[in-house]
Amino acid sequence: MENEDTSKKKIIVYIIKWVVGIVIPIALFFLMEANTHNAFTEVRPWAKLFNILIFEFMFFILAGITGRLSLAIGVLSTFAAVFGLVNYYVYEFRGTPFVPWDIFSWKTASSVAGNYDFALPIKQLLILAGFIAIMVLCHFILKIKLKVKVRIALGLIGLICLVVLSGRLQNEDFQDEHSLYKFLFTPVFMWNVNGYLVTFDMDLPYITVDKPDGYTTENAISILEGYEDEEETEVTSDAESDYPNIIVIMDEAFSDLSVLGDFDTNVEMIPFVKSLMNGAENTVSGYLNVSVCGGNTANTEFEYLTGNTMRFLPGGSIPYQQYIKEGSELFSLPDYLKSLGYNTYAMHPYKASGWSRDIVYPILGFDDIRFESDMSGLTYLREYTSDSSAFANIIDAYENNGDDAPAFIFQVTMQNHGSYSEEYDNYTPDVVVEGKESAFALSQYLSLTNETDKAFKELIEYFEGEDEDTIIVFFGDHQPNDSVAKHILSLNGLDVDSLTEEQYELRYQVPYIIWANFDIDEESGKDTSVNYLGMQTLLAAGVPLAPYQKLLDELSEYYPIISASRLECEEESELLSDYEEVQYYELFEK
Repeated sequence: MENEDTSKKKIIVYIIKWVVGIVIPIALFFLMEANTHNAFTEVRPWAKLFNILIFEFMFFILAGITGRLSLAIGVLSTFAAVFGLVNYYVYEFRGTPFVPWDIFSWKTASSVAGNYDFALPIKQLLILAGFIAIMVLCHFILKIKLKVKVRIALGLIGLICLVVLSGRLQNEDFQDEHSLYKFLFTPVFMWNVNGYLVTFDMDLPYITVDKPDGYTTENAISILEGYEDEEETEVTSDAESDYPNIIVIMDEAFSDLSVLGDFDTNVEMIPFVKSLMNGAENTVSGYLNVSVCGGNTANTEFEYLTGNTMRFLPGGSIPYQQYIKEGSELFSLPDYLKSLGYNTYAMHPYKASGWSRDIVYPILGFDDIRFESDMSGLTYLREYTSDSSAFANIIDAYENNGDDAPAFIFQVTMQNHGSYSEEYDNYTPDVVVEGKESAFALSQYLSLTNETDKAFKELIEYFEGEDEDTIIVFFGDHQPNDSVAKHILSLNGLDVDSLTEEQYELRYQVPYIIWANFDIDEESGKDTSVNYLGMQTLLAAGVPLAPYQKLLDELSEYYPIISASRLECEEESELLSDYEEVQYYELFEK
């Protein structure tokens, strides 16, 4: 009888341990999500269930692999803790969640990691302590060693169920039936209501890009051929010298936060840029609608240099790292200008490996490529190259361009790169916002853009005195992240997490300027998007358009703005689908 009681107790204990083992993954899900939001109230009911099932199936797989429940929980807890923190840091620094294609960006992330504060707040430390407590507790109470047959069965069940669920989560009908949010253009909201693992799973299919509906290579080629002008004569060497120099500056995180609402500062923030935007002579200006906010600089660069749009690509993807490979022959502005006789320069005063620029720039047609180690006389604000010294290198390239060929100089700066919360011995912010005097990150950001404004004024003044016709294009790649913008929004009664669609679009607007030291038609308030700006640069410069750019020129009459976050339509046109087909051809098949 005693042996029977003992046997029953063992069975009960065994069952209890299994129950604990099955309950723990539920706790891990809520604990991981707690790094950034409250999954109890924010994640939708079906999405909660699917996140928990993913954790359970992973638990079964790990139990099958390790043969021990305690070890399986330990590995699963480590996974949840690490991925929870990764998502927390990415969201804090960039304002968007970690997505599958961020894995391709690890080199870029590591190169700037030293300039961010990785100290964990109390909340994250408590969450981390919770993970450790679960691992320690399970180490002592879940001492179950599984038999080989049980391990195989558990592993197979977990794997099959995980694969089936993953496939269902990627099915649009299934997503609609279970109220899963499926729009990648609003990644923060998607992750908040779907949970991290479900969102990550739903993002996976977008690592690759499907062909547009009805796409054929022949049709894409035919569309481009329709914009070729047989009567256009080839450019002669004599005509080459008549084209102006073209200087393009994509300034890191440069923006005008007054688009978000009114606020007052102790000094004017960007007075020179504003003076150019208010109807200056020989200047075209307005607000540029970009596809990224708070990070992913390379996507704005990609849109400008190729004329392609991120709207037709997965939200958060990085074409430089995912789609542009050795042997790619897509249309690009530098390659086209080189065919017209331009000398092509690319400059970036930072590491060559950032966003794989050392691989991409030669593919895009740049011949003279200069990174931080190749540039001279650089000075630093905080830990990044100052815009004033970066612009001085533009002047150096211009003065030493040599032959009679015009120069196309494209520079991506670094001065205003985040984070903005650190204090430095070599730089003291001097711009303060009334009502937000204690917001150091905001003060530092605005002070840095003020420095850019001064440096840009000096550059324009230099070229005003030059005889060679020169056009200068200046624009920001994106606004700063939420840690800066939230202060301006709050002054105007807005919350960064509850913006309307119209208010949300304002986070994707930055100033742009096309200035010339010769006569061009002036226009202010001309809002556009990055995919059009390269084409508009050539129109202002008097340089003939390539067939792809002629398509963009016609398309802009119907769709003045096309970005990942905004599609402004004056009149429906089949040209939009033509654009999507040609972009797919250029990027994936040409």
